[in-house]
Amino acid sequence: MKLPLKFCNEGKTIPKEMNLLRTKAKVAEDFIPERPPAMTPEGRDAMLVAYAYDLVEKRLREGTASSQETTHFLKLGSQREKLELERLRKENKLLQAKTEAIASEQERAEMYRNAIEAMQRYRAYITDD
Repeated sequence: MKLPLKFCNEGKTIPKEMNLLRTKAKVAEDFIPERPPAMTPEGRDAMLVAYAYDLVEKRLREGTASSQETTHFLKLGSQREKLELERLRKENKLLQAKTEAIASEQERAEMYRNAIEAMQRYRAYITDD
């Protein structure tokens, strides 16, 4: 199968200027994906964050990122940040468990109140006969 000319170099050497390993490829760097419009405020926030990440990623590739942007992503990759994130997730689970325990206790108290009221009505019914 013979490839079209635009896909092969017909045995010619590629000049240094055309070598993608030596020059910046602009194919993926300049592409900003079109996202559908957000339907909720949370979706809008997520979309803006995604655009910001795309922009910073492009700046990092080009070498024009600010020191704050670079430091931010270095911190995200650090072991301390991962441990902090794990701690926050566990705290969130603990708070959720406490909330469920409080709700369960309230249900149990309501059941006891209902049982006591039922016994009192039953006792009143028996004594009236």
